[in-house]
Amino acid sequence: MSLIDDRDVPSASAVEAATQERRRPAAGPRVSWASSQPFIRRVRRSATAGSGLSWREQQTAYQWSTMARDLLLCLSIPTALLFAMHGVTLLQFGWGASIGLLFVIMVGVERGYERANLGDGPLEFQAVLRAGVLTAATLALFAVGFDAEVPRTVVFGALPLMMGALAGARHLNRRGLHRRRSGGEAMRRTLVVGDVAAIDRLVADLRAAPQHGYQIAGLCVPALAVPGPEVGVPVLGSLSDIPQVVVDGDFDVVIVAGSDLTGQALRRLSWALERTGASLVVAPGLVEVFGPRVMLEPTAGLSLIHVRRAESRGPRVTLKRMFDLGCALGALVVLTPVLLVVAVVVRVTSPGPALFHQTRVGKGGRTFKMLKFRSMVVDAEAQQAALRLDNQADGPLFKLDVDPRVTRVGRFLRKHSIDELPQLLNVLRGEMALVGPRPPLPHEVAQYGDSVGRRLLVKPGLTGLWQISGRTDLPWKEAVKLDLRYVENWSIALDLMIMWKTVNVVVSGRGGR
Repeated sequence: MSLIDDRDVPSASAVEAATQERRRPAAGPRVSWASSQPFIRRVRRSATAGSGLSWREQQTAYQWSTMARDLLLCLSIPTALLFAMHGVTLLQFGWGASIGLLFVIMVGVERGYERANLGDGPLEFQAVLRAGVLTAATLALFAVGFDAEVPRTVVFGALPLMMGALAGARHLNRRGLHRRRSGGEAMRRTLVVGDVAAIDRLVADLRAAPQHGYQIAGLCVPALAVPGPEVGVPVLGSLSDIPQVVVDGDFDVVIVAGSDLTGQALRRLSWALERTGASLVVAPGLVEVFGPRVMLEPTAGLSLIHVRRAESRGPRVTLKRMFDLGCALGALVVLTPVLLVVAVVVRVTSPGPALFHQTRVGKGGRTFKMLKFRSMVVDAEAQQAALRLDNQADGPLFKLDVDPRVTRVGRFLRKHSIDELPQLLNVLRGEMALVGPRPPLPHEVAQYGDSVGRRLLVKPGLTGLWQISGRTDLPWKEAVKLDLRYVENWSIALDLMIMWKTVNVVVSGRGGR
C-alpha cells in the first residue's frame, strides 16, 4: 500500500488551473500570494493623511466610547434604583455596581463590543437582549447556589431598564454614525476586485447604501487590456496586483465579486491580506437573502452556503400570528378613544362615511376588504380616470403630490398614517399582519411578473420596509425590492425593528401624502 493516498495527489487539470491562477497578468512586479512577503514594502503614504482620524482609529474610538457609555449606564441605573427603593447604603451600592458590571461583561460575552458588530446590522442589539437573559440566569443561579437574597428590584426593574437604555443609546449612536457616513466620514477605503459585470452591480448597490460605510476607492480587474467598469472609480491593477494595491493605497477592505477569484486563489489571497491588515469580504452573488435563512456549512473542506426556504407556515408563522394578535388587540384597546374622535371628525368635515372599504389582495392571492379612515371625497375612485394623465408614479401605482380628491383632514391623516389605524381590525381578522409587504390592489397584482408574485407568500402588513424607507416617495421598483426583501428574510426581530422605526416615520410625517 502506498504511503501517499492517491486522493492527496492533485490531478493534472488541477495543477494546470492553479498555475493559470498564479500566472494572471500583472501591472507590477509579480510576488507569490503565499510567500511571507506578498508585496513590496514601499514608503507608506496614508490615503487619509491630512483628513483627520483614519477609519481604524475612528472605529476604535467608537468601540471604546460604546463600552464606556454602557458601563456608565449599567452602573448608574441599578444603583440609582436600589437607592430609591431601599435607601443609600454601601450594600445597595455594592449590589448595583456588581450587577451593572456583570451585565456589561455579558454583553461582551455575546460579542456586543466587537468592532464588526458595532454601527451596522442587528447583532449589537441582539447581544444586549441576550446579555439581559444571561444576567438574569446568572443571578438566579447565584441565589440558589449561595442561598443569597438577590434584590427583586434589580431583576424586574433594573435589568429591563438597562436593556432599554443600552439599546436606545446604541440606536442614537448609530444614527449619528450613519449621518456622518452619508457625509463621507467614517468610511472604510474599499477595493473591489473581480469581473466587470459583478463589479458594476456591487458598486451600484454599495453606493446606494452609504450607511454601511464602504467607500469604493479603487478596482482590480482580470485584465487591464480590456475596458474596465464605467463606475467612476479608477482601475488600480489586475487581480494579481491586489496585495500591492492594498498596501500602496492603504485600503481597509477588499471585496471579491464574481467568479474570477475562487478556490485556492481566494485562499492564497486571504493569506496575503492577513499581512496587509486589510479585511477580506466575499460577495457570493446571492442577493436579497440573508439573516436566519443563510447558514455557512463547512463540508469536505468547503464553505457551503446553505439557504433555507422562505417560511410561509410553521412554528415561526404561528408565533408571528400570536404576536400580531396581542399587539393589535392591545393597540385597539388603548387607541379606541382616538379612533372614535377621528371617525367623528372625518364624518363631520366632509360628506360620506367615516370608514373606507377597498378590495386588496392578501396572502396566496386571496382578496379581502381593507379598512381605512376615509381621507378622500366619496367619489374619489370615479374621479381617478380623469386624473390618470397627471399620474406621477411609475409602474401600476397611482400618485399625485397634490391630489385634489384628498380632503383637508384627510391630508393630515395620511401624513401621519392615522388613516391606516382601522387596519388593526384586519390584523385581528387574520387578513393582514402588523408588518409585511404593502397590500396591493387587484389591478396591480394582474401586472405582476413571476418574481413580484412572491410578495403574496406572506400576509400584507400595516407597516413594512416600504413604510420606513420612503412610503409614497418610493419608485415602484424600489418598493417591490423592499417587499421582496422582507418576504425572503422576515423574522420577529426584523418586525420589531420595523415597528420601532415606523414610530419615527409616522411622527415626522416623512413621505406621507
